Amino acid sequence: MRRKIFALTAAAALALSACSSNEEESEETTSDSTAASGEVVTLKVGASPVPHADILNYIDENLAEEAGIDIEVVEYSDYVLPNRNLDSGDLDANFFQHVPYFETEIADNGYEFDRGEGVHIEPYAAYSETLESIDDLPDGAKVSIVNDPSNQARALWLLEDNGVLTLDDSVENPTIFDIADNPKNIEFVELEAPNLVRTLDQVDLSIINGNFALDGGLVPSEDSIAIESGEDNPYANVLAWNTDTDKLEAIQALDELLHSQEVADFITETYPNGEVVPAF
Repeated sequence: MRRKIFALTAAAALALSACSSNEEESEETTSDSTAASGEVVTLKVGASPVPHADILNYIDENLAEEAGIDIEVVEYSDYVLPNRNLDSGDLDANFFQHVPYFETEIADNGYEFDRGEGVHIEPYAAYSETLESIDDLPDGAKVSIVNDPSNQARALWLLEDNGVLTLDDSVENPTIFDIADNPKNIEFVELEAPNLVRTLDQVDLSIINGNFALDGGLVPSEDSIAIESGEDNPYANVLAWNTDTDKLEAIQALDELLHSQEVADFITETYPNGEVVPAF
């Protein structure tokens, strides 16, 4: 049976150090301060180019100053480095992943991250340069699919929803090894997510996440031959940060802006055909 595809309180820390009685005193404060203290906190945030970086840049240009933050956006074209660099302290936060992927990354790598609530959803969709309908998939068709488990399950559910295959219901996050019935003898090609658009002309069908499709010039609502429903969709993208961050107050301010009406309007106006959908 098909399962449905599924901030904060902290005072700013203050460090005070003094030299000997005859030496000049000095004091240092942590970087966690906001407009309330009259200081601007710079947040280095890792993000996928589209739409995550676009949303962050909109906030930085229109909303961040009043909230006492400055956003330095670092763009990534993969799903691995943003969490590694957040864990190492190279980033203050990242904004690129949905909740199931976030949870899988923590379970697999032991990251000590927290997250905000969902900001937006990017529907998964199926694309082909040769087929007009997913029903036209030939026997033995080559279908490219992402190679990370949480996103692979999402892609396989899209195929199941369209009658292409049947998955093992007992597996929570199925992979290509959990296909119970493959009547068209589909040959799966597992790739890193950024390579799916680049190799579209080499396969019969490719299942591509919305942000990589948009970045590759595809419009899900117009160019796809099958698309994931946004209703009751748990794959909302979130802001993530280290649990022990010293910039929690500023990150909280950013997360609030991500859930503002201004951002919701920006998303719907920038993506009027449902390529990206607010999740709040």
